[in-house]
Amino acid sequence: MAKNFVSNSTESTRMFKSSLLESLSKVHFTVPLFIFIPAIAIFIYRAFGVYHVSLLYFLGYFALGLFIWTLTEYVLHRFIFHFHPSSSWGKRIHFIFHGVHHDYPRDKKRLVMPPSVSIPLALLFYFIFYLILPNGGALSSFFAAFLAGYLAYDMMHYAMHHHNFKSPLMKRIKQHHMLHHYQDEHKGFGVSSALWDKIFVSGFPKKKQGATQGATQGATQTSK
Repeated sequence: MAKNFVSNSTESTRMFKSSLLESLSKVHFTVPLFIFIPAIAIFIYRAFGVYHVSLLYFLGYFALGLFIWTLTEYVLHRFIFHFHPSSSWGKRIHFIFHGVHHDYPRDKKRLVMPPSVSIPLALLFYFIFYLILPNGGALSSFFAAFLAGYLAYDMMHYAMHHHNFKSPLMKRIKQHHMLHHYQDEHKGFGVSSALWDKIFVSGFPKKKQGATQGATQGATQTSK
């Protein structure tokens, strides 16, 4: 498949006429750290300090939370962010939520979720898990991990577009995401992990993983 044309600019097109809405669509990559690290700490405190869960109990639900986050990340990216509506207003919404990222994948202020989106989504997921999990200790342990998984995803996503990794593991993860951007956006939906792409057979053949190294290195060199 031919490579998609994308801009290599660290800025992107204006999306809203309203200056307020435009500002809400952009965020510095460190902002999620200031919002969600305290939230994660609060849930960990609630697990141990309020509900007095054991360490083993906490670790079990924490591991489950991380696991469910990886699946959530995959499902959101594949079926929500890459849903292509046929209506003009639907296409507009798609562009606002994800299309702009594919046209301008290196825009420094549109690589992590802005609080105007991440906080409502976090609240929605919290109430979903509140209805499913058995008690407050389980919910606190689980949701601390779920938020930690989201935060890791956001930071990794930014780094993939602006950092030259030395670790072989991170190089493979980055190459997987670069193939999604520069080769075929209908494959490679896992960002922080390729696990679910392997399970649902939506990844890339191994021979293609080396084909994106030039694009990966070129994008990184341009960012310096």
